[in-house]
Amino acid sequence: MIEFKQVGKTYRVAKRQAGMGNAVKSFFSREYNLIHALQDVSFTVRDGEMVGYIGPNGAGKSTTIKIMCGVLTPDSGECRVDGRIPYKERVAHVRDIGVVFGQRSQLWWDVPVIDSFDLIRDIYRVEENTYRKNVSELAELLDLGEILQTPVRTLSLGQRMRCEIAASLLHNPKVLFLDEPTIGLDAVSKLAVRKFIRELNAARGTTIVLTTHDMQDIEALTERILLIGRGRILLDGKLSDVKKQVSERKTMVITYQGEPPALQKEMKLVESGKGRMTVSFEPSVLPVPGAISYFAMNTQLLDVSVSDITTEEMVAQMYKEYRL
Repeated sequence: MIEFKQVGKTYRVAKRQAGMGNAVKSFFSREYNLIHALQDVSFTVRDGEMVGYIGPNGAGKSTTIKIMCGVLTPDSGECRVDGRIPYKERVAHVRDIGVVFGQRSQLWWDVPVIDSFDLIRDIYRVEENTYRKNVSELAELLDLGEILQTPVRTLSLGQRMRCEIAASLLHNPKVLFLDEPTIGLDAVSKLAVRKFIRELNAARGTTIVLTTHDMQDIEALTERILLIGRGRILLDGKLSDVKKQVSERKTMVITYQGEPPALQKEMKLVESGKGRMTVSFEPSVLPVPGAISYFAMNTQLLDVSVSDITTEEMVAQMYKEYRL
């Protein structure tokens, strides 16, 4: 279990004006800005839970992850992961966690992937039988195959990210922190990574904290989201409930022949093209069957589809509501 209790973290950042004169002046008299990265942040993540941790750049996501990993020490409050205080019991703590940063690598650049795995095995002191079993299982699940014998520098981004995820799991961690694990990946690689994460959580009960700007990752993997902004937790709840809370509007896409139909006053035009129109409306004001009947009576309707607000639209609306 992960417990965050009223955690605060402030950075002191030096500031100075451009120019050589100001550079010399800063040696003798330096001014600082205080950046409040986290302010009284509290939340709990249960064992085996997958949580999406979202927010704009600079909201405090990375600071939170680094505190949970034991890299940073909070200025106030308390953080416990599986009963341990990460920054006080770092050696014992890191044996039970895995971390994947989408823009940083834990693999050695010029050697084959399997050599990096061997080094990680020695660092974590993984038993040989356990190590061989994990490498075999991870290679099969993540489709690594001959990639294991290839130097990291020659791999594509998708191949490297699959290897990064495998490397973080060689020591059977109880908690996995994923920071932008699908950044820059193509559609096929993204689907493969998401499928593996779901299977990992189901098979091993691994607790997963996912931070990402890709809302499709959030929708595909998590049921609960934490929204952070300006260093504070602004929202904590199930993704489905948050969607209803933010908006119950429906989106309807119709395909038709002939002239475009006029819209009812309850409808809002989202997008319009030749023979295709997207509208949104509140089902409490205009029921879905009524909207379909209206279009069927006023145009030559070929196809219709109805969906809820997308996760991207929901997050954009929350950012606007909280002025993030």
